[in-house]
Amino acid sequence: MDKLYIVIPAYNEEANIAATIADWYPVVEKHDGNGESRLLIIDDGSRDATGSVLDEEAKNRPLMEVIHKENSGHGPTILYGYKYACEAGADFVFQTDSDGQTLSREFEPFWRQRVRFDMVVGRRAGRQDGLMRSAVSKTLSGMLFVMFGIRVDDANTPYRLMKAYRLNKALQYIDEDEELTNIMLSVIYKKLGWKVLYRDITFRKRQGGRNSLDPGKIFDMGTASFKRFNALAERLKRE
Repeated sequence: MDKLYIVIPAYNEEANIAATIADWYPVVEKHDGNGESRLLIIDDGSRDATGSVLDEEAKNRPLMEVIHKENSGHGPTILYGYKYACEAGADFVFQTDSDGQTLSREFEPFWRQRVRFDMVVGRRAGRQDGLMRSAVSKTLSGMLFVMFGIRVDDANTPYRLMKAYRLNKALQYIDEDEELTNIMLSVIYKKLGWKVLYRDITFRKRQGGRNSLDPGKIFDMGTASFKRFNALAERLKRE
């Protein structure tokens, strides 16, 4: 049976994390990979009660694994989780976030496409997280077209199922401190000609707590992205 790792980063999510676990743990139970699948939640140095809630929730969930680490940001934490899952021998790796914006009930159509495609990605249709974030995504798509000559439906969506062996190869192109991990993966898969399918998903507003990415941080990441994209382009040219 296929071994699935669901990777979820968490930072100061005490308002959402218990509900996120309740939503996604049954998915791992259903696709348990003979008891080797895992719901992997990475506490990225939270300063609230997220860590203690995770430890308590994991006590009676044998397929749930919690990692506590120093804060490094969303992108590096996802990257950490991807590498951990690949090294643990996962066959498939799925990533989503801990803020309750995505729904586990939409996972099964992705799972059914896991063999045909190297990555199945959620396209955030009818986004409910605000006009500013939607505008940022559209601007990003335009930037990727200019810099890489590619069109990506939704480059940074936190809802993606990947074959682990492809993911492991893609990670070789990404720096450990990369803040734009999922965007880089979207570019790498497209530029290397791997098979990617986009499916519409529901994307709700944050279900509780406060988003750690304010407009200022988004702007700073955007201005720094040019240098990172150029570096990635150079690496891909060597293929």
